[in-house]
Amino acid sequence: MTRPSAYLDHAATTPMLPEAIEAMTEQLKRVGNASSLHAAGRQVRRVVEESRETIADSLGARPSEVVFTSGGTEADNLAIKGLYWARRPRRRVLISSVEHHAALDPAQWLADSQGAEVELLEVDEHGRVHPETLRAAIERDPGDVAMISIMWANNEVGTIQPIHVLAAIAHDHGIPFHTDAVQAIGQLPVSFSGSGADALTLTGHKVGGPMGVGALLLTRGLTPVSVQHGGGQERDVRSGTLDAPAIAGLAAAVSTAVREQEALGRHLASLRDELIHRVREAVPDVVLNGDPGNRLPGNAHFSFPGCEGDALLMLLDAKGVECSTGSACSAGVAQPSHVLLAMGADAAAARGSLRFTLGHTSTRDDVDRLIEVLPAAVERARRAGLG
Repeated sequence: MTRPSAYLDHAATTPMLPEAIEAMTEQLKRVGNASSLHAAGRQVRRVVEESRETIADSLGARPSEVVFTSGGTEADNLAIKGLYWARRPRRRVLISSVEHHAALDPAQWLADSQGAEVELLEVDEHGRVHPETLRAAIERDPGDVAMISIMWANNEVGTIQPIHVLAAIAHDHGIPFHTDAVQAIGQLPVSFSGSGADALTLTGHKVGGPMGVGALLLTRGLTPVSVQHGGGQERDVRSGTLDAPAIAGLAAAVSTAVREQEALGRHLASLRDELIHRVREAVPDVVLNGDPGNRLPGNAHFSFPGCEGDALLMLLDAKGVECSTGSACSAGVAQPSHVLLAMGADAAAARGSLRFTLGHTSTRDDVDRLIEVLPAAVERARRAGLG
């Protein structure tokens, strides 16, 4: 398969790391179910448990705190639904207004069908949850808060949240705190024990691992109610036959991404800053969204006045530049970004935005290609909008 001229959508999926491909391929040669007692099953179980230890060591957790899932969406569902059910009759769920739909939608389902009272925490113009906002929300009725969920770093605009401070506020009131760290791992230093979070979501395909595998880190003593039932393979809170090849690939990816995070972060931040500078030169009225300083090193998110984001995306795609209008999970849905609306943007700006995200394969050539084709694409998108 020919590599696209410029792949600028690493926040959706980043290419697999060689270490992950090797680890996964090696396990694909083997047969056995990790729950079987015979030799082949024990061999697969050993791979799973060694992978669990690798992930725990990389992320400052205990192996017993690593619960494997099919990815970030399942992990978010298990954390939010499971902790809500485990903490009933408490009804309040506090969640930031800029979460990924993998977290927002389970919370909304709890409100629609389970009697939860979901409160969306306001953010500032950069997409940041202020500690006093969380504290005020809790103190309205702390005894009725079931759980809190605030993502580590935003998948659309890249803003990094003050997770350590927010988790400490939750703990002051004895409330479980969950963070979706899908975008943070591999780009930021992430320590589960150091963060103060009680539950943390990660997934393979954002860190150079395979799709379809992830994990929920759960602190000892915290037991959410199961979302899916069966064999109880993972601490009796998650059932399903374990995908040992994918788990091996996930562990290799997490280990490599964490080990190389500091160097990669410097590289991405430099490349991102160049991208931002050159996009502003090419399109002077463009608006940079998200925190201008405290953002993911690989994220640059812009609003292009007078453009429809989907139209501009397709024009760039036709020229070999692949990017996103926001969350890949909602791509193609004709509605403004809920993240930008929560940040105070109007509907036109929220619809006319693109996300460019860099990763471990990104080079200056990717930026050069974007700048080469961007001005003409913006001009054509604006003409189409006027027509």
